[in-house]
Amino acid sequence: MAAYTMAKRTMLPPQPAAPAAARIRRGYFECRYGQLHVHQAIPAGGGFEEGTPLLALHAAPFSGRMFAGLFARIGQSRSAFAPDLPGFGASDAPAPLSIAEHAAAIGDFIDMMRLREINVMGCGFGALVALELAAARPAVKRVVIAALPVAAAPEPPRSADLAEAYLLQAWTGARTDCGPEAPLASAFTACAERLLNGAQAAAAAAAERDYPLRERLRQSAQPLLLLHSSEWPRNFGAQLEDLPARARQRLPGGLALFESAPQSIAAAIHDFLNA
Repeated sequence: MAAYTMAKRTMLPPQPAAPAAARIRRGYFECRYGQLHVHQAIPAGGGFEEGTPLLALHAAPFSGRMFAGLFARIGQSRSAFAPDLPGFGASDAPAPLSIAEHAAAIGDFIDMMRLREINVMGCGFGALVALELAAARPAVKRVVIAALPVAAAPEPPRSADLAEAYLLQAWTGARTDCGPEAPLASAFTACAERLLNGAQAAAAAAAERDYPLRERLRQSAQPLLLLHSSEWPRNFGAQLEDLPARARQRLPGGLALFESAPQSIAAAIHDFLNA
């Protein structure tokens, strides 16, 4: 009996089960400019007792697929949606849109999904759309900025003579976007998106230059977190002057945070959204 009691006392407590993998889906939804292609991550439990959903808006010239590594983690505890902004990825391509018009299109998606509360994350051009959406939509409760625009997009070539140089520039840019440690498949996909979305990216760069970024940052009513890296270009620091230190968090990796550090980003976002 004593031996049984001793063995019972030394047994390790049961370990909590690892979170079930998120269900990754894609779908099309109507908005005022046509169809939006949306990448989705849904908790294994089907969405019951989950956290407030997250809406992620991509940088130009990419698409919602840039959040694939992040969604595999974020989607374990909350639903997450990453639309291809109008004209990017597989979404319909109307005439170039302003940032406010992009935000209105995403607002149509929020209304269609009947999302009473939503958290928004933006990267690059998507960060400006996220700020515009937060200013217009009381349903937005928290905002995460995972990069602000730091460079203009090159204009697509208008003649075959310039195409070779443009292709090389797209490949070089894609390798920088993904980082030296990323698999070649990621760089190939990033290069393809640069080529596919080149015209829209040039229009997005023009909209970025005209956007009152500092005014929007000052006016932001929602709690805001900015994830950044010390490896980003020097002119990025000037954009942070209006943000309190507590709203900033450095993460490892350069321009390719979503490729190089999805686990760190997921942890930082999870802590902020659950604060």
